[in-house]
Amino acid sequence: MKWHHVQENWSAFYEAIIDKWPEADEADLDEVDGDQRAFVTYLAEATGQEPEEIREELREWLVGEIPSDVVMDPVHDNHSIALSAKFVGEGEDEFSDDARFGDDSDRDDS
Repeated sequence: MKWHHVQENWSAFYEAIIDKWPEADEADLDEVDGDQRAFVTYLAEATGQEPEEIREELREWLVGEIPSDVVMDPVHDNHSIALSAKFVGEGEDEFSDDARFGDDSDRDDS
């Protein structure tokens, strides 16, 4: 992922940020408001690490995928579906309809 993904969805990343840096606080993250320099400075102060160490951790963290609950649009959905292909049995299509599993056809909407 790129920093602009984080910046554009800043508050949605709070949980992922706090998982990575437990010293972070939501109220302080509100103040940072997606500014990368301010974020590095804040984390350096909160963790007691040098800013360069934080920048390196941040680069490593950004290598990961965007959490699915952060950005939900057809582009990301299709990308996630394609990535799920490794869990689909041989001969099956990851984009095929899953109605045979009873998710929609068995509902009683009355």
